Amino acid sequence: MDPILNQSPAPHQGDPGRLWLIAGTGEGLPLAIALQRQGWRLRVSVVSPEAARPYRSSAPAGAVLELQVGALAGVVAMQGELQQAHRRGDPFAVVVDASHPFATRVSGDLAVACQREVVPLWRLQRSCLPIGKAELLPNLNALAQLSLDGVPLLLALGARHLSRAVAASPGAIHHARVLPNVQALQLALAARLEPARLACLRPGGDFAIEEALVRRWGIRAVLCRQSGGLTETGWRGIAESMGLRLLLLARPAEPDPGRCLGMEDLLRTLQAVRGALIP
Repeated sequence: MDPILNQSPAPHQGDPGRLWLIAGTGEGLPLAIALQRQGWRLRVSVVSPEAARPYRSSAPAGAVLELQVGALAGVVAMQGELQQAHRRGDPFAVVVDASHPFATRVSGDLAVACQREVVPLWRLQRSCLPIGKAELLPNLNALAQLSLDGVPLLLALGARHLSRAVAASPGAIHHARVLPNVQALQLALAARLEPARLACLRPGGDFAIEEALVRRWGIRAVLCRQSGGLTETGWRGIAESMGLRLLLLARPAEPDPGRCLGMEDLLRTLQAVRGALIP
């Protein structure tokens, strides 16, 4: 499905400071607000209408915001967006990738598209939390080396990973929390998860629902992704307070580590770029 532009930008009136932000994490919104305050004219790409709502309601007064909703369909589509902006005489001065650390296809495709179109690309990098008592798994196949027979295991790592996780841990009693959409539910059922051991919900800010699920199902181990941010932090807190075994799927390598910056360094760099663009 092609992305939908559901809010048009204002005329640029000669201002070259247009930036394309690909958002997919909790840091996307504060990053967008900070960039708008720097004076950037912003396009923000998000996957769903639900993800777009906070950007509409939080835009600073007078900021130019363009929202694009829907999946970005590969290198050719991304190149097309960059080329179209150039043809219209309002190109993107820079692209910022703030997608999820596990959205490797999006980041890889974006890196190729920007390289081909010679558009600067920067990546927002989340810090990794200390491993602590968690067990870090290099990949899902490593589940086969763990003692999980008869263990109620909660899979909280994204619907597309469920089939591989279930196959790699056949002796575990699998439960899963997935996002409340048709595709996630289809993937969960395709992984042969029993409906009674499946919860469709969005992560809660306080993780109270997740804690209730752990108690109801008698969970003894949780598998989630080493994503940093609120989701991993929430599962760490539950594992610590309830004495659960926490398994972390290791974060994949970045396609271009040299273009990765933390929030403060990224904002500082983009402010300098904006300053160089404005006469």
